[in-house]
Amino acid sequence: MTADSEQARTVSQQASDPASGLVGVDQRTALSEGTDANNGGGNGSSASSASTERKRPKRPDMVRPFDHDRVARAVRELLIGIGEDPDREGLRKTPDRVARAYQEAVEGLGRDPAEVLTTVFDEGHDEMVLVRDIDFSSLCEHHLVVFAGKAHVAYIPNEKGQITGLSKLARLVDLYARRPQVQERLTSQVADALVDVLDPRGVMVVVEAEHLCMSMRGVRKPGATTVTSAVRGQFLSPATRSEGMSLIMRVR
Repeated sequence: MTADSEQARTVSQQASDPASGLVGVDQRTALSEGTDANNGGGNGSSASSASTERKRPKRPDMVRPFDHDRVARAVRELLIGIGEDPDREGLRKTPDRVARAYQEAVEGLGRDPAEVLTTVFDEGHDEMVLVRDIDFSSLCEHHLVVFAGKAHVAYIPNEKGQITGLSKLARLVDLYARRPQVQERLTSQVADALVDVLDPRGVMVVVEAEHLCMSMRGVRKPGATTVTSAVRGQFLSPATRSEGMSLIMRVR
């Protein structure tokens, strides 16, 4: 057995042990895959069910806790690599500072969106709820520099008219923003989490952001804004989508 296969086997074993502290492993997916393999792929019904499960695959967020010392050592090596002296006065504590900053920047990794959508009120409300201009910052996973902007989150409550706390929508945006991310995925993850947890009749999420990887390097176009959207349920109707967009984009 190679060292890589032994390590993979160890991580797999630890992931099933809550005491190991590992997160982001979807055991239901593993069990489903094992069952399909044993059944030689299953019948048509099983295949259809598996296809449904794969519509929004769970992306493992992290498989180990944040390692502050390891990050600090890496930052020190980076400083050496760019030709700096990590022992000079201004840089001596930089590796530790950067490690602490990164720990805060990725604190959303491995967290369950259900954690922040716990508050539900039975109000019998059946009209659109919109929270717009939610400030956020995230870390571009391609260059590890910041992209930041505003998110707008709208939903139409479920058939029971249940609503969630307004601050919970902002917390949900932060949960998905605080991790290595791309804007397109961030937008869809917020929308899908609302669908999965609240079961609303419709969801629309619009995100506007400036990316430093585009402003400070490469094409160097500061001020350029990227806009992404995700719509679910009743917001797929042109009239409902138009109403939501008009409220989001009206003059501020």
